[in-house]
Amino acid sequence: MSGFDEYAALIRELSTRQRGGERAIAVEAQRRRELQSGVDQLGRRLTAQGAHLDRLGEAIGTPMASVPDTPPAAGPGSGDGTPGGGAAAPGRSGVGAYPDGSVPTGDPAADLAAAGRLADEADRHGQETEALARRPVLLPTWSAPARAVAVYAGCALVGSVLMLIALVGSPLPVSGMDLVAAVSCAGVPLTSFLAGQLVLARWGRPVLADGPTPPGRYVPLGFVICALVSPSLFCLYLILFRLLR
Repeated sequence: MSGFDEYAALIRELSTRQRGGERAIAVEAQRRRELQSGVDQLGRRLTAQGAHLDRLGEAIGTPMASVPDTPPAAGPGSGDGTPGGGAAAPGRSGVGAYPDGSVPTGDPAADLAAAGRLADEADRHGQETEALARRPVLLPTWSAPARAVAVYAGCALVGSVLMLIALVGSPLPVSGMDLVAAVSCAGVPLTSFLAGQLVLARWGRPVLADGPTPPGRYVPLGFVICALVSPSLFCLYLILFRLLR
């Protein structure tokens, strides 16, 4: 082989290696771009999660603690293999900086995937919390009208029972119970109605409403129920009381 042939072969080999190096550089650059895109997407997702948690905290009256813009510098470990320092969970002894199975491996792609799984889990817990916040404490599986009917009817029934106790223990004669009757026909329904309003306002409304306004307290419905149930039961009690007298 002549010197020129050797020179041409070296040039071809160099060109091949150069193209291989360029391809490797292009692959590495693409990998870095994909990693950066994943990091940016995860950052936006975490920001949205933080804002959502802030809204939930304000809704339930427990504001979330502010998160610093820059994470604290990680300190040295505890010496026993447990991650420690500024990233460790504050106020919880024996808890490291990372959940089980999510300790950084040194592989950016694997660490990014692990962070994504943790974000998925955080989303799931957030959705469960929001679902609970959209259900009232009182009879959570009932519809709003059915809950209102049950509350008003229960308050009217309790008021009627209390009036029955007053009726039985009243020193007034049977023929002179105008005061008791007046209180029963006016005071007991009104008191039962107000009690139902208070119960629905305190335990009958979800913390987070599905619509622009939370379910109402069904004022006309509650007034009709209390106005009919209490006097009707009182009349029944009075009839039975006179028959048994």
